[in-house]
Amino acid sequence: MRDGLVVVDKASRWTSHDVVAKLRGVYGQRRVGHAGTLDPDATGVLLVGLGRATRLLRFLQEAGKEYRARVVFGVATDTLDASGAVLERAEMSITRDQLEVAARAFAGDIEQVPPMVSALKVGGRRLYELARAGEEIERAARPVRIDELVVEEFEPGMYSEATIRVACSSGTYIRTLAADLGASLGGCAHLGALRRLRVGSFTLDDARPIEAVEAGPDAAVRAPTEAVRDLECVRVDAERARAVMHGATFAAPALLDDRDGAGPFAVVDDAGDLLAVYERRGGGVKPSVVLATEATIS
Repeated sequence: MRDGLVVVDKASRWTSHDVVAKLRGVYGQRRVGHAGTLDPDATGVLLVGLGRATRLLRFLQEAGKEYRARVVFGVATDTLDASGAVLERAEMSITRDQLEVAARAFAGDIEQVPPMVSALKVGGRRLYELARAGEEIERAARPVRIDELVVEEFEPGMYSEATIRVACSSGTYIRTLAADLGASLGGCAHLGALRRLRVGSFTLDDARPIEAVEAGPDAAVRAPTEAVRDLECVRVDAERARAVMHGATFAAPALLDDRDGAGPFAVVDDAGDLLAVYERRGGGVKPSVVLATEATIS
């Protein structure tokens, strides 16, 4: 069984589950998962874990993300994107200056109501499952953060369109952002197209189309250490490595020396191989995930 990370450039019309299912066949193993759903019509960076590396995916899910999005003004759909049925169409001629002023108001900490077509679970069921059944329920607004919102291109007209680049926190819904932008300008809007440019430090430069992964599966797998390359790294000697392998709890100075960060921390051995991920709890540090085996540190 392979353990590691595959950075996929997902194509349109593939669901994230489709990618996982495909890679299960490519690598001949069942233990495969992804770090955050990317909508079927969207393209771009999708992080997929293999084997024991699936246990690291939660740290990747929490990473910041960056997108390039096409926003169509004056048209509202029931899914907030181009795949949905049109609910409203009203001419909306705006200027680039108006859009840029509106965009600046979304910078920083904001609240969003998750769309009914999202993968968020409510009462044990995903919202998109309820939406497919024709149900709509109340959703509480959730805090998200917009680190950057840049208008890259603008096409004026009775139904203006714009290309925006968004750097944001995990959990941000770009289709909701598009609709909210339209509302802030006195009309409506939907998401015309979406491409994920980055998850954490993993960019499109790191990603491979699914066809390239299939053609060279071994070359596409990154070591588990690479999967947590955005975490602060702690290197330990052989004695502490054995304690880490057995899930030992440490007083913070015993493992972290003089580090005062909040973590989580990627703990590696002298060879740079990932042993575990530790987090601060109280005055100590405890393992959240232990990957090491006797073979890892022998």
